[in-house]
Amino acid sequence: MYAYIKGFIKEIDSSYIVLDNNGIGYMIYTASPYSFDIDKEYTVYLYQYVREDEISLYGFKSLEEKNLFLKLIDVKGLGCKMALPMLASGSPEGIIDAIERENILYLKKFPKIGDKVARQIILDLKGKLVSKEEASAANYGELTDALKSLGYKNNDINKVLKQVNPSETLENQIKEALKLLLK
Repeated sequence: MYAYIKGFIKEIDSSYIVLDNNGIGYMIYTASPYSFDIDKEYTVYLYQYVREDEISLYGFKSLEEKNLFLKLIDVKGLGCKMALPMLASGSPEGIIDAIERENILYLKKFPKIGDKVARQIILDLKGKLVSKEEASAANYGELTDALKSLGYKNNDINKVLKQVNPSETLENQIKEALKLLLK
């Protein structure tokens, strides 16, 4: 199994790059081949895909991209050839945000991703792509926005945020926060 290869880009095609490392050219499928420059040195993080009739390398500019790709291909019904265009068409942050917010329409914009696969992605990955602290901060962000829209000030909101249960639904968090704010 390869972790990464460091070398110079010698060829760029619409779906892959050829990276030269010590005189050996590795054909690496990548989400955005045109984001690389010919004759420039890169470290490309790799995933080696092996089947009885195929051995392929998939490459990524960052570990974050690679880790998201690995999570995506673990989803039932989603393989390498479907996950790679997702990374090409969207940012890792955008994809993670769509999964956490259960934004099926965003996920369906990717090639070959239909309603069924989008729902499976959300089912399999929601809550697994962000830490608990980040998920709580995202929940509190929505709660803060809701309370601001009701006319409350940041100082008042910040006083009650830590007392609100982050695992509750947004609706219940708002109710809980309002009870605390009215005390």
